[in-house]
Amino acid sequence: MSLTVTHESLGTGGYVLSPEGSLDSNTAPILEERVDFLLQQAPTVLVLDLARLHYISSAGIRVILKAKSGMKKLGSKVVFMNLQPQIEKVFSIINAIPSMTIFSSVEELDDYLDAMQRS
Repeated sequence: MSLTVTHESLGTGGYVLSPEGSLDSNTAPILEERVDFLLQQAPTVLVLDLARLHYISSAGIRVILKAKSGMKKLGSKVVFMNLQPQIEKVFSIINAIPSMTIFSSVEELDDYLDAMQRS
């Protein structure tokens, strides 16, 4: 299976990164390249919209953890949106969910971003 990755600016210094397909050892470099590019932009928040991610392996987890680490160094956050049940299960198995900020809708994310900007 393949992977496509798109991103869009939130206009507030943040980006939404949307991988689609299968994130495994063969496709992880595609996401990693986009993450590296966005980290160079020093975003305030990086939203990973996983609505169209169907599969994730340890290689994909590594790229996501690298993104979280890079954002932490910038004093910024990674947040997650639209986790599919099978992806959520993987994060739960590796006990990553308690440390993640997860949104179920764009409206919930917008409320969070509005609150961040006001503080």
